[in-house]
Amino acid sequence: MTTFRPKFITFDCYGTLTNFQMAEAARDLYGNRMDEPKMLEFIKNFAAYRLDEILGDWKPYADVVHNALERACKRNGVAFTDEDARFVYERVPTWGPHADVPAGLAKVAKEIPLVILSNAMNSQIMSNVDKLGAPFHAVYTAEQANAYKPRFQAFEYMFDMLGCGPEDILHCSSSFRYDLMSAHDLGIKNKVWVNRGHEPANPYYGYVEISDISGLPGVVGL
Repeated sequence: MTTFRPKFITFDCYGTLTNFQMAEAARDLYGNRMDEPKMLEFIKNFAAYRLDEILGDWKPYADVVHNALERACKRNGVAFTDEDARFVYERVPTWGPHADVPAGLAKVAKEIPLVILSNAMNSQIMSNVDKLGAPFHAVYTAEQANAYKPRFQAFEYMFDMLGCGPEDILHCSSSFRYDLMSAHDLGIKNKVWVNRGHEPANPYYGYVEISDISGLPGVVGL
């Protein structure tokens, strides 16, 4: 795989490049109402409900956050308000990159066009992308695709927009459930898993593992 030079390197944004801080937002809201074991359970539930909320027809990400947070609160016996959901949603554009991202991306961007496919709203994403410190050929959102990952429609929209196929890209993500499983099923053979500690390794899906984006140039022989 070190000799493969893709036409594009495509990325998940939140979690992989941008430091995804939904758990921290939940702690700021509810941390004084729960002990640590209960808070960890709440964070796990909130993450699971966010995934569940995006598996059907597209809806605004504000609704995804609202519904997932409300369901997590109900499950854990915590009072929920609309303002809580708004607080979490409005945090998203403020998030910056993981520390390893800007230098690693900048090195690769000199040789290969970079593309983002993100479960974001058009109004959110560029604030985060601007903080990544590297040029991107294209940034595609779930709002544009009318579907969230892991649904195939999101990836297919990206292929159509780029005018390429699964064989032309290297897809890079820290998540199997949102990205790499779907990429595998769609025939994207060249994949990179950034092990941010979100999920356990799953070699079945065929990828190169790196600990952070500083390892990406080596994957493509740079």
